Amino acid sequence: MAEVAAKPWWRETIETILWALVLALILRTFVVQAFWIPSGSMLPTLQVDDRVLVAKFWNWFQEPSRGSIYVFKYPVDTERDFIKRIIGLPGDEIDIKNGIVYVNGVQLDEPYVKNMDNFTIRQNEIFKTIPVKVPENMYLALGDNRRNSQDSRYWGFVPRDYLRGPAFFRYWPINRIGIVNN
Repeated sequence: MAEVAAKPWWRETIETILWALVLALILRTFVVQAFWIPSGSMLPTLQVDDRVLVAKFWNWFQEPSRGSIYVFKYPVDTERDFIKRIIGLPGDEIDIKNGIVYVNGVQLDEPYVKNMDNFTIRQNEIFKTIPVKVPENMYLALGDNRRNSQDSRYWGFVPRDYLRGPAFFRYWPINRIGIVNN
């Protein structure tokens, strides 16, 4: 039986680093990615400077559900990422009167919204019909801090292929580490 020659230490080190980089790129592209929360649009659920993990693979197995918190490409500038709560699903009829959201004619229970505004969808130039019907493969996304949220009320629907995935775990700051409540 032939003996296998040991590789020099520098070659082992380079190969290990290369394999680690390849694995990290695959994980970040397809499995999980970290995101930073830059604004207060999701207060009190997510705080400014929170860091969350997003399950990028989740959409392969399950459609987004109402109330889940998603990171997506901002429809106005796809180089930027936004994080909001999915409120309207494809086919839903959405109306907003004095800050209260109605889905298919029923008032939506939103205990996570602490800072309500008086927005009425009828004031908006983007939506031409009342109630607004969410198109196929599109979603309506709103921030939890409605007074301070640039969301679907101002720029329209989020295409399904812009969804990166649901936020599922807050890893920073350490004193608030844990599951993101959807």
